[in-house]
Amino acid sequence: MAFADNLKTLPSIAHVAEIQLIDVDGNLVASIPNAPGKAGSVTVYNALAARHGSINVAAAQEGLQLFAEHTEDAKARPGAHPNIDRLLEVITTGKGYTVKVIAA
Repeated sequence: MAFADNLKTLPSIAHVAEIQLIDVDGNLVASIPNAPGKAGSVTVYNALAARHGSINVAAAQEGLQLFAEHTEDAKARPGAHPNIDRLLEVITTGKGYTVKVIAA
């Protein structure tokens, strides 16, 4: 399925203002606002955190499938899709993130 189709299968993010990713040392690594151009990533990360409890290797692998056609583009153009790059890094390093959902 395409990314747009995958998004339709995931829970609503109407209650989410942003997703924060926290590394193992407790540092805020990324903040992804629920805003145009980022809402798809927020939807994916929110669903992954709900299913897996964090962004671990299994969550990252599922995330790459959910991002569908954007995953191949991210692999071809590092830096073009930072939220996908982050999932690729989790798979490579085995170091994941705790997810903090900031309510809207």
